[in-house]
Amino acid sequence: MHSISPDHVLWQISKSLQPEDLNSIIVVGSLAAGYHFFGESPEGQLRTKDADCMVLTEKAVIVATNIADKLFANKWKLRTDGDFGTPGNADTPDDQLPVVRLYPPNEKEWFLELLSCPSDGTISKGREFKRLVTSQGHFALCAFGYFALLEYEPLETQYGIRLASPEMMALCNLLHHPTIGPVIMKEEFYGRSIKRSNKDLGRVLALAYLTNERDPDALLEWADKWRSALIEKFPSDAAELMMRAGSGIRALLASDVDLADALFTAEVGLLASRKVDLEAFRVTGERVISDVIDRIEYLSKVPIPK
Repeated sequence: MHSISPDHVLWQISKSLQPEDLNSIIVVGSLAAGYHFFGESPEGQLRTKDADCMVLTEKAVIVATNIADKLFANKWKLRTDGDFGTPGNADTPDDQLPVVRLYPPNEKEWFLELLSCPSDGTISKGREFKRLVTSQGHFALCAFGYFALLEYEPLETQYGIRLASPEMMALCNLLHHPTIGPVIMKEEFYGRSIKRSNKDLGRVLALAYLTNERDPDALLEWADKWRSALIEKFPSDAAELMMRAGSGIRALLASDVDLADALFTAEVGLLASRKVDLEAFRVTGERVISDVIDRIEYLSKVPIPK
């Protein structure tokens, strides 16, 4: 991963697309968090390689196809390395199509990736592939369960691009990882084999750490925002999701080995510019439990308005 300017990345995306396209995407992941916390100036730096852009649910396939074709027309180049670096065709199964990963003109430090969420509003625990037929071939728009939560109250930027909020990204990661799963990331993470759950749960604690650093009272608002988002996006499952939102973090804090791996991923990512040791990371986790998880579990028992 390279150190990039989140401000530059959002500027580059904004000048390559029309306002109606920008209104149809939300930037998620490291780029969204990096810009929100320390990337609004051109000097702000973030260590990442991708700019994840989630296409909003409504007409996602049409919108994503149009965006991909506009970027191709503006000289964005396909990322060709890896197992899925060549566009598919009509005979390629949906789950074997490459996703849209494009480098901006004359740059190779980062690439834009298009994502989505399940179109029917259901909670898909796996991935859903939607076929995009573009001018350069067939691609997949990969949709992940719980990503609909990232549409809730996104943050505005000067470039007309919205960002997923830290609290919604944290909730999404927590729901994806109710346990410390055995799945190892496909690529080594700076020379270490890391469980996917540890990386994503470590992201939750990094988001909480930076949120608390900016405003010591902000975490106290997370649970109520989570409840509102879950009721809006998954009303029939909201109470159950609230009740189990904290199980992954509790499992992480119970394992020194997994917590250390989670910290390592955060140290080379969102917390690269901070000095955070294992004890401070653990304290952040305990703060998340006391300020957020305990309250969301209480709120899970409050009747949901009809």
